[in-house]
Amino acid sequence: MATATAYTFFFSSTTFVRQYSKSQQYGLSDRKCKPNLGLLMVKAQSNNSYYRSQVREEDIVIVGGGIAGLATTVSLHRQGVGSLVLEQGESLRTGGIALSLYKNGWRVLDAIGVGSDIRSQFIELQGVIIQSVDGRVLKAFNFKDEDESQEARAVERGVLLKTLASQLPPETIRFSSKLTKISRRHIGDDTMLELADGTRLSAKVVIGCEGIGSPIAKWMGFPEPKYVGYCSIRGLGYFPNGHSYQNNITNINGSGVRAGWFPVSSTKIYWNISFKRDSPGPKISDPDELRKQSKDLLRGWPAETLLNIIDHTLDDTIIRAPTADRWLWPGLNPLAYSGRVVVVGDAWHPMTPNLGQGASIALEDSVVLGRKLAHAVKSGSSSSVEEALESYERERWPVVFPLAIKANLLGEVLQTRNSIVGYFRDNIFIPRLNPQSMFKHTNFDVQPLGLHTK
Repeated sequence: MATATAYTFFFSSTTFVRQYSKSQQYGLSDRKCKPNLGLLMVKAQSNNSYYRSQVREEDIVIVGGGIAGLATTVSLHRQGVGSLVLEQGESLRTGGIALSLYKNGWRVLDAIGVGSDIRSQFIELQGVIIQSVDGRVLKAFNFKDEDESQEARAVERGVLLKTLASQLPPETIRFSSKLTKISRRHIGDDTMLELADGTRLSAKVVIGCEGIGSPIAKWMGFPEPKYVGYCSIRGLGYFPNGHSYQNNITNINGSGVRAGWFPVSSTKIYWNISFKRDSPGPKISDPDELRKQSKDLLRGWPAETLLNIIDHTLDDTIIRAPTADRWLWPGLNPLAYSGRVVVVGDAWHPMTPNLGQGASIALEDSVVLGRKLAHAVKSGSSSSVEEALESYERERWPVVFPLAIKANLLGEVLQTRNSIVGYFRDNIFIPRLNPQSMFKHTNFDVQPLGLHTK
C-alpha cells in the first residue's frame, strides 16, 4: 500500500541506461477477447511429460488480483485482448485500507476508463502541511498553486479493486487459485503453472502481479525485498456523522518517528505512523494493542488531531507492517522478463511508501505493458511478444530504479534519529523544498490505447 507523504528527495536529472541481450523469438496465437476457461485434453507427447495429463491452455495468465493485476487485465481487455487472472484469495484482496493517487495514477485510470467512477467517491486533497514536533509549520503549500494539473486523492483499496473487476467479462478472475509451482523446459516454451487445487495451466504469457512476496519474481531470480529499518502502523478513522478536518496532507517529523493523516472521504481519515526498529519484531494484529503502541509513539507530540482519529479507527482497518524495498541494480538483478514471463508493480520493484507512489507506479506499469503487449498480440509476428516485454522493461526500468532509491533515501532523512541530521531536515531541507521538484515524478503522460470496439 502506498502511504502519501509530502516530500521528494531531489536528485539531479540522470539518464539511466541498461544493456539488453538479443531476444529469443517465438509467436503467440490469436485469441478472442473472452478468456478460454475450458478444460482441454492435450495429446501426450513422448518428449514432454507435462502434457500426459489434463492441462488447461491459456494465452495470457495474470497471477495476482491486486491493483497491478486487475489494471493490467483491464488495459488488455480495453484493447480487445483477453486474459485469465489467478487470485489466491476467496475474493478480492481489499485489505491495505487506503492508498494515495497523484495525477500520474489518475491519468492511467482515466485511460482505462474507470477514473470518473472512482474519482467521484473521494475527496480531492488541497495541499500539504509539514510540522515539527515542537508545533512549528516548516512548509505549507497548495497543489494547484504549484501545478494546476496536479490531482491528489486518497482511495480505498477495496473500492478501486471492485471498480476494476467490474470492467471485466465474467469468469476472468479465478479465485482460490494459489500458485504452487512454475516451470518451463526452455526459455521460448510455454510456461506451466500448477495450483494448490491440482489445476495445471499452460500459458503462452505469464504476468506476475502478486505483490512484494511474488513467487514468480523469486522463480525469476530476484532477491527477497530488504527490510529498511522501520515499521508502520496505519488505519482508517471513521466518523459516521462526518468530520471537519482540512482536506490537506499533514505530516509531523520527530526523532526516529513520523506521522501523517489526510481525509479519504467526508467520513473517513487515513493515518499512519512510521517508527525506527532494528528488526521487524513479532507480528501484532490486536487492534487495542496497536492503538496503544501508536499513542505511546506520539507521547509529547502536538498530535491531538491524530490521537482523536486513532480513537475513531475501525478495528478491521488498523494494521502494523515492516517496510521493505528492492533496488534493481543492473547486473545484480534479472530483467523484468524472462522469455514470456514478466513482473509488474511491487512484484518487480517494491519501494518504500515515502513518495506515496507505490500504487501510481504500478498503474503506470500496467498501462505501458498492456499497450505494448496488446499491440504485439495483434501484430502476429513471430518475435513481437518478447520484443514487447523487452520494450516494457527498457521504458520502465529508468523510472522505477531511481524512484525506489529516492524513496528509500528520503525515508532515511525523514526518519533519522541523528540530532544533526534532524536539525538540517527541520531548518534547511524541508523549508527550502521546491514543490514542483517534489512531485516531478508524477509527470507521466499516458499514450493512447488502441481501444477495442465491437
